[in-house]
Amino acid sequence: MTGQQVYKGKDEILLSKLILEPQHSILTQSYDSRLRLDSRRPHNGDGFGLGYYTPPALGPAPCIFTSTIPAWNCINLLRLSSKTTSNLIFAHVRATTEGALSDSNCHPFHRNSLMFMHNGNIGGWRHVKRSLCMGLQERWFSSVGGSTDSEWAFAVFLDALDRMGYDPDSTSLNETGFGHGVLRKVMLATIKTINRLIAEIPDKERKEKEEGLDCRSLLNFAVTDGHSVVCTRYVSSMTDEAASLYWSSGTSWQEDNSMKGRFRMERRDKGADIVLVASEPLTFERGELTTKPPEGASPRDFIAGIRELTIGRIDDWVIVPTNSTLTIHKQAVMIHPIVDEYYNPNPSNIRSTGFAVSKGLETTEEKEGAR
Repeated sequence: MTGQQVYKGKDEILLSKLILEPQHSILTQSYDSRLRLDSRRPHNGDGFGLGYYTPPALGPAPCIFTSTIPAWNCINLLRLSSKTTSNLIFAHVRATTEGALSDSNCHPFHRNSLMFMHNGNIGGWRHVKRSLCMGLQERWFSSVGGSTDSEWAFAVFLDALDRMGYDPDSTSLNETGFGHGVLRKVMLATIKTINRLIAEIPDKERKEKEEGLDCRSLLNFAVTDGHSVVCTRYVSSMTDEAASLYWSSGTSWQEDNSMKGRFRMERRDKGADIVLVASEPLTFERGELTTKPPEGASPRDFIAGIRELTIGRIDDWVIVPTNSTLTIHKQAVMIHPIVDEYYNPNPSNIRSTGFAVSKGLETTEEKEGAR
């Protein structure tokens, strides 16, 4: 599937410090995904995209750069990122599931000051696309330029925002944004609409395939208005695990001089000047792995140990709980559960990684747990 990354900082940062230089940058993740449990599609090589906000004098809309060239092979990405700074950045690498390989299908998508990207899929997409399109107002139906389920999800978001009384094309809120509460409310409405449309798929269509139509969705969305950011980690299932999502915050993002490409989040006080959100941590380090469990260790404990060694500085990163929103307002991070028919309040509930694995996505659980 895909990988994505968000940076929101008090100060601007050079893009290359995020997307190129770290050992496990999103560029590296495009060909070396450490948490992807499905080895059938090891690469995110079907294009990539960057979105970042420029000084207000240049207007409220973000600058978007997309390419169908694999991220690791694009010289223009190196040129751009080594000379560009911003305090709010979206980055995305793509492994296509829906939609052709084209610039119009590369994330992030934008409308006026809004920017949006998605890691995952809409369940039963070919069976809900028509009803989803018919439910949109003409302006948002006509705004879709590509053919991915992700861009149509953005159209649903824009439609919901408009119906709540907030015009996505209005310039009156460019200096303040729509507010993190509004963005979160609209994001929840977007997920609710998608779930409703899937629930309305006729039984006849659900039984077309011998094994039945898979209607589960993986909805790791990220949206920003240039001021606040709302991300989701979500799966429309009570028993399955969502694709992975992590966050980290601190006072500065610094390279460790002891090794090239080794970055870490510095924390000089309790405040936070920087927030990072990513499908995989950017500070992975390869540990000294053994091939056999130590005497007396269970296979499950051994696998967990391998993953801990591979992650390295895991204390820099926090896992976003399954079926939750992560909101960034200024540099404060707020986590809220998504309470719907797929919500499970039991913190010890164990979910299966099998569905995310089948979609080629990363999860945060041990490999042994896939079933």
